[in-house]
Amino acid sequence: MQVMENKYVVILTSVPSEEEAETLAEKILIEKLAACIQIYKTKTFYIWNDTIKRNHEFVLAIKTKDSQFAKVSTFIKLHHSYQVPEIVQISITDGSKEYLNWINTAILSI
Repeated sequence: MQVMENKYVVILTSVPSEEEAETLAEKILIEKLAACIQIYKTKTFYIWNDTIKRNHEFVLAIKTKDSQFAKVSTFIKLHHSYQVPEIVQISITDGSKEYLNWINTAILSI
C-alpha cells in the first residue's frame, strides 16, 4: 500500500478552556475520528460584532484522514461551546511513512 493513497490532514479548532479542549479531544479519540490530537495554549485576536477581541484559547491540532473531515466537523459543531467554532483543514502533503500508516490504522476506515 502506498502511504499517500490516503489523504492525511490536520484539522484545527480552538476552544476557550483547557478543560473543554481535553474533553473534546478525548471524545474525538473515543469515536476514532482521529489518531492524535495536540493541544496548544495560544492568545487569539479577532473581530466579533465589530469589536476587536483578544482571549487566551486552546487550539486542537487533530490528525486524521481527509475522508473524516465531515464527521469531525459535525462532531465539533455538536460538542463546541462557541457559536461559530473555528474548523479548518490543512492538508499533509508528505510525512513519515510509519507515522502516516499509524494514522491510517488508528482511525475508522471509510
